Amino acid sequence: MPSPSPEDRYSVPQPDVDSDGIHPVAGDYAGTDADAVSTRAQAEIEEPQGPPDARTSLLGSSRKYDVPVDHNCGEDNCTHGTWSPRPRFQRGYGSFATADNIRTADGFGGPYRDDPSVQVDGVSYGAAGGALGDSVTDGLLGRPKRTGTTHWLAQRYGIKNERLMFFMYYIPCTNWIRQYKWSYLQGDLVAALTMASFYIPMALSYASNLGHIPPINGLYSFVFNPLIYAILGTCPQMVVGPEAAGSLLTGGVVREAINQGHHRDTNGSENAEIAGMVTAFAGAIILAAGLCRLGFLDSVLSRPFLRGFISAIGIVILVDQLIPEMGLDTAAAHSESGAHGSSLDKIMFIASHRKEAHSLTCAVSFSTIAIIMVMRELKHRLQPRMNWVAYIPDRFLVVVLSAVLAWKLDWEGQGLDILGDIKARGRPFQPEFPFRQHNFKHVNDAFSTAFVIALLGFFESSVAAKSLGTGQQKKRDANGKEVEADGIKNVTVSANRELVSLGVANFVGGCFMALPAFGGYGRSKVNASTGGKTPMSSVFLSLITIICVFFLLPYFYYIPKGVLSAMISVVAYSLIEEAPHDILFFWRISGWNELVLMLLIFLTTFFWNLRIGIAVGIGLSLLRLLRHATRPRIQILGRVPGTNHFENAEADEVEFIPHCLIVKIPEPLTFANTGSLKDRLRRLEDHGTNAAHPALPKVRRREHNQNVIFDVHGVTSLDPAASQVLQEIVVSYIDRGTAVFFCRVPGRRSEVWRLLRVTGIVELCGGESHFKRSVDEALRATDKVGSLMSFVDEEASIGGSREATQTQASSVFGSGRPAEQPEHDPLFAQTQALGSDPNGASR
Repeated sequence: MPSPSPEDRYSVPQPDVDSDGIHPVAGDYAGTDADAVSTRAQAEIEEPQGPPDARTSLLGSSRKYDVPVDHNCGEDNCTHGTWSPRPRFQRGYGSFATADNIRTADGFGGPYRDDPSVQVDGVSYGAAGGALGDSVTDGLLGRPKRTGTTHWLAQRYGIKNERLMFFMYYIPCTNWIRQYKWSYLQGDLVAALTMASFYIPMALSYASNLGHIPPINGLYSFVFNPLIYAILGTCPQMVVGPEAAGSLLTGGVVREAINQGHHRDTNGSENAEIAGMVTAFAGAIILAAGLCRLGFLDSVLSRPFLRGFISAIGIVILVDQLIPEMGLDTAAAHSESGAHGSSLDKIMFIASHRKEAHSLTCAVSFSTIAIIMVMRELKHRLQPRMNWVAYIPDRFLVVVLSAVLAWKLDWEGQGLDILGDIKARGRPFQPEFPFRQHNFKHVNDAFSTAFVIALLGFFESSVAAKSLGTGQQKKRDANGKEVEADGIKNVTVSANRELVSLGVANFVGGCFMALPAFGGYGRSKVNASTGGKTPMSSVFLSLITIICVFFLLPYFYYIPKGVLSAMISVVAYSLIEEAPHDILFFWRISGWNELVLMLLIFLTTFFWNLRIGIAVGIGLSLLRLLRHATRPRIQILGRVPGTNHFENAEADEVEFIPHCLIVKIPEPLTFANTGSLKDRLRRLEDHGTNAAHPALPKVRRREHNQNVIFDVHGVTSLDPAASQVLQEIVVSYIDRGTAVFFCRVPGRRSEVWRLLRVTGIVELCGGESHFKRSVDEALRATDKVGSLMSFVDEEASIGGSREATQTQASSVFGSGRPAEQPEHDPLFAQTQALGSDPNGASR
């Protein structure tokens, strides 16, 4: 059966609320002829006269529209009219149902699925004569709000086990455990073993060299955090663990506590408690952000800020690790510049004490760096041809080889520093609440540092999660056909859920005095490339680390500290190796502001310390963000010669319209960006461009701005504070005798239109006749205003009746107040003659 016409749709009996969830309207829809006539009149106004655009694509198929229109609906060429093409009255919700809607209803299990009385293309689809489809929009717009929309949709489309669906969303492990296959086990186990061989030595290095805490606390970060993330995290292949930046910032708080003489730690337990406080604070901050649904915060920090700060951290780590790599730990401990100075001070210290360097330590450390860098380059070149090279645990082999050599050749007796005994205070995995009374003196330093760690950690985790996605990448079969890869299905990566999972993991880790741990792209990429498909690889990594803590710690005794420092130096190099690429990119596109930001962050961090670098970077980023948010980006429009298209008049090829100022507002208006809106409009009135300096003389005379047209197609939202400013602007124009028009206003159901009415802007402008479908229609309306003004001038010159002219002009000009101008001014006299009060009475 073909789709009904607009006239037929309105004559179909409407279902009641209980059957289809549509609001009833008082009166009989299908009864009288008078009602049908009025309905057709409404349809001519309210029904869209062209194919639905992006706003109305849900309302039905475009096959029911017969009027040919321009399909290029852009900001400068919109044929949809003043209002959003949606039905004005509730009776019209069913009118957008089409054959496509009814087919969709069948697929989702709608109420017409089993009714044989409706047939579309020979297939039975339900009642209502085919006019009322089971479209989503019918219910969403017309259903009474008695229960939640999600619950109602689940009932409407036959979704069973709704509670299980919510449980699987908030506890993602219940989803992937149900789908787990034995075929995934081998890949997950191999990936976990590979990551353990790479990153367990790194955890020891981060704890002892960067965090200044016992090495076993670095291992705790690979026990609790990956396990909790496997339960609550939404990215199947992401693996969380300690990072160089977070460990360095945590170590800064520990070192500051030691420098201030708050404690003299002999076994590292108090240092571990301070580190646990920082980790717990970071977890609490992230958890609170997740519960408040602040997942958008990963977009607050700009790429230049992160690149400058991370590069500065890389330089700081490289300089810090040069001291243990050269065996200058003892000399640095007795030197203020070597132990507590800036990176520049430490470079000066190393240069002045270079002759005291330990030759064996230098040889072992720099040989380790060379071996790891060579192996890294070989893997990069050989992996495209030989995938198995990715499984070579080069760092693990270097650590084992150096430990064996230190044991066999007695390097400890030759003055080489080794890791020594790794012991836990009391039993392993004994929890300690970090916020005890004797630690309150460190709260200020710990909280400020934890905030930065949380921000950086979440950003890095967000980048990794977005890059990895759900792990469901496409692959090609033997015939070259693209098929879906094997893995966990029905996974949605949610920024808010990521915040919650990382927050819980770090808070629990802080109670066990672990280092902060977040998702790392490099570590997660290793997991994916070595066969890891599910979060079970993170579970295996936690189990392997637990085995190391209980059974393998004695074998770490002979690991040289210089080898651990060398491994950290390689990580630091990876932090700064992308900086030249970004610098060249911004240089090529003349991004001078970004380059200055990167340079300032780097210099303040290098010459002073990390805290000053963080403060400068965040301060400058927030200032740029506020400046961008509070600056209105309005434009003056001009006509492209020979067309009815209007574009930004900053270009040379457009022409200005005589006696008209066309202003485009391409963004939502809020209290933030309307503060300087009046000043921007004044610049457009006086100079025709926002780029002109305010000190320049006016180039546009008063008669150039007799009519003002606001193109508000981009104003998708308007808050009350901004509507007050807009009202003041309209009143100021009306007081000066300027006719004000609006075009391409959002639909009558929108909050924008409601505020325009309740603030009186519609009445001030002269009613709905001053709200047009397009800029071209508004220009034609200004021609009528010009003709009427000529008539008013003629009547005034021959002494015509003021009352007669007022009646004819009241529909053109708004109801603003008369301007306070001298009585002899002709324009003032015209405005007085045409004015009326807000209630429409003659002045």
